[in-house]
Amino acid sequence: MMDVAYALKRFDFLGKEFLTWLWYAVENQADTLRHIDPQMASLEIGNRLVLQNKNQQNNETVTIRGDSAGMEEGVLALRKGALVAEMNLIYRSGDENWHFSLKGETLDPSSVKLPETGRVETSDDIEGAAIEKYHLYRRVVDLVRSLFAHFLEQRLDSQWHTGVLPAFQAWINTKEG
Repeated sequence: MMDVAYALKRFDFLGKEFLTWLWYAVENQADTLRHIDPQMASLEIGNRLVLQNKNQQNNETVTIRGDSAGMEEGVLALRKGALVAEMNLIYRSGDENWHFSLKGETLDPSSVKLPETGRVETSDDIEGAAIEKYHLYRRVVDLVRSLFAHFLEQRLDSQWHTGVLPAFQAWINTKEG
């Protein structure tokens, strides 16, 4: 049986590859993302992106923050071989918006900001409000699970090296930055 610490270390690249693919998919495959979640109006990169490049020559981390921050440094880091280690996302469905962050290590949604819910005016409203919040949070968890499952299908497919990676590389090389 594989030691848990060893497994985490051995496969820690997978979450970072997923987040890097997700950046690419958000910008280039909106229809695919909507097919994965038909209720999705859009999925956007939010106001924080962390990239890491760990190779034999250096150990570089690039953090991009701010609502109007450009992605030039992130694109340059991708060209140097970095992967996305953390990202903030905005998920829109109908008139509702979710803001949340994902780290490549665990893919657990954090800093989740849910859409507005109804006011709790009486003690009888508390249970309904809690159930509503649970379902809104669950939408984020289900979205991440569905996106990751789709990524794994692509990652394990024989077309990964001949179709997805060349398209991704072309995106990196032609992207403004």
